[in-house]
Amino acid sequence: MTAELVRGQNHPLSQARVEIRVSTGVPVLVGAALGDEHGTVRGARWVAHPGAPTLPGIEVSGQAAADHRLAVDLAALPEAVHRVAVFLALPTQPGGTLRFGAVAAPRTAVTAPDGTEIARFTLTGLDAESAVVALELYRRNDAWKVRAVGQGYARGLPALLADQGLAGAEELAAVIQEAVAVGLARTVPAPRSQDAPGDAARQQAASSDAQRPEVARAAGGRIDYSHPRRRAATAPSASSETPAPVMEEVPVADGQPAPPVAGDAVGWSMEERLYNQVWGMFEDLARTTAAYRSAVDFADSRLEKELDQALADPRNRLGGTGEAAREAAQARHTQLADQARAAFDRDLAQLTAESEVVEPALPPAFARWDNPAWHGYRVPAAPPMALRLGDLCLPECASLRIPLLARLPLERGLWIDSGPLEGPDGTFHDSASARRLAMESAVALAARLLAVHPAGEFAVQVVDPAGAGAEALLPLVRTGAVAAVPASGAAGVAEVLERLTRRVDLTQMAVRGGAAEALPPDVDAAQQLLIVNDFPHGFDDRAVTRLRYLADEGPAVGVHLLMVADREDAEAYGPLLDPLWRSLMRLTPVPDDHLADPWVGHAWTYEPCLVPPGSRVLEQVLTELTEARTKRK
Repeated sequence: MTAELVRGQNHPLSQARVEIRVSTGVPVLVGAALGDEHGTVRGARWVAHPGAPTLPGIEVSGQAAADHRLAVDLAALPEAVHRVAVFLALPTQPGGTLRFGAVAAPRTAVTAPDGTEIARFTLTGLDAESAVVALELYRRNDAWKVRAVGQGYARGLPALLADQGLAGAEELAAVIQEAVAVGLARTVPAPRSQDAPGDAARQQAASSDAQRPEVARAAGGRIDYSHPRRRAATAPSASSETPAPVMEEVPVADGQPAPPVAGDAVGWSMEERLYNQVWGMFEDLARTTAAYRSAVDFADSRLEKELDQALADPRNRLGGTGEAAREAAQARHTQLADQARAAFDRDLAQLTAESEVVEPALPPAFARWDNPAWHGYRVPAAPPMALRLGDLCLPECASLRIPLLARLPLERGLWIDSGPLEGPDGTFHDSASARRLAMESAVALAARLLAVHPAGEFAVQVVDPAGAGAEALLPLVRTGAVAAVPASGAAGVAEVLERLTRRVDLTQMAVRGGAAEALPPDVDAAQQLLIVNDFPHGFDDRAVTRLRYLADEGPAVGVHLLMVADREDAEAYGPLLDPLWRSLMRLTPVPDDHLADPWVGHAWTYEPCLVPPGSRVLEQVLTELTEARTKRK
């Protein structure tokens, strides 16, 4: 649950790697000042800013922008660092520096790398300040917390840095503003059409109805597609030991944004940068669609209101006066809707261009099965940070698909719904067809999980009581990718569940005893994926209890669950199994709009990641993995 902080309030941070997101509506520069145990910044090299955006454990943006994402790795900070002050400052301009009191209240959020919000803080009450310390990350007894600060400085960045105890604050502030000025000078001025997603329509709507301010602010600030470190070199500055950047000229057409770049996001590796970029695209599409829908809803409600007003006067119900009023109202509605669609189409074009660049650059774990990355597959030396579970799209832009990436190791089990389903083309899949498609989806996911882990570090167990999934399981069985022959019958179900339950119990005891590697020789230390087909067929009450135990306790010690089931088949258990279904992430074997994003809550259409018909890439990948596992033994 997200903590909504007020000035002075703190909140614990449970993980070392976090992102800090800043949204201001106008371009600002963002930096981070590192402080010692007394909160003192010991020198210019303890400040991350657009002229020097990277420090150990900290990475900030290299330019002024309306939206920022700062990467923070608390474990990578120098031992002497006890505080990290995140500050915002408005760039200096020829006509004088803008003040925060003249712009929308800046919004900040501390999030996990997957975008899950931990805490948020809105900086209200600012007036004449042109620089402000927004948040402070600080260490207490080897635990890190975030504090909402909101301390503004009317004298700007020099006063802010001086208050942090930095000697030479004036000189460093000048270097930072110079770096920002160079970046702004190299940026092609964007026309109004490049404003925040949906701004054109929403600003029109807001000017017509002051009671709908959320329409004008729904999507946040401008989407920035330029690479944060597109620099050729650095040159020393006469005013400070900190080098000032020399920006590389980026050729762009007049009035057009810079071409998107794969890996254009914060992160400590290309894999993490691509992961964050995909989540950024996901968020951008969610918010720009929300802005478009909001603008269209406003246009519709305004049309209805104007028509009601025109018809309220009996004199306007007949004759040309009423008809003219209706035509004028319809014309205004069409104009607003067209403006909203034009802004939405421009945003979609930018996101589509980014998708076309990012998709071919994805590593196998993030890529579709038809990506060439799989044809050059080699068994990895380390597991990836995330796995592609499928694609997501919205009805307004069905051709733009965003990868659904789940962090590894999986924190919750997966459930592929094998109940009767209706496909997007209107095709109805009865129980038999849905079960077959669900098992094919399960096999594709299991193969992907096997392929992205080093040989021998991930194993698949299968429970198929009636043997109904034998045909779909053939790729796993033929290549030897499964750890054992799929278990069948009640006895087979009981034996597999007992073995995995024992593994969970022993691993938990070993972890609690500080000897996580001290497992008996007969216990497979590799991560385990249990595929359960046709649940609850073949399960008695004891087996159901063990399955619930594995779903709850297994993920923390490397035992994961992938169920293929129709919930209606288990209705006899009543509410007993409700916690089990809620603990699993529901997926479908055909496209279905059942997933919601964490920002706006749109209903997204999920499409499974299946092997193209006729392709043998899955068998080739599994054979390569099996051979590597054999050589390792």
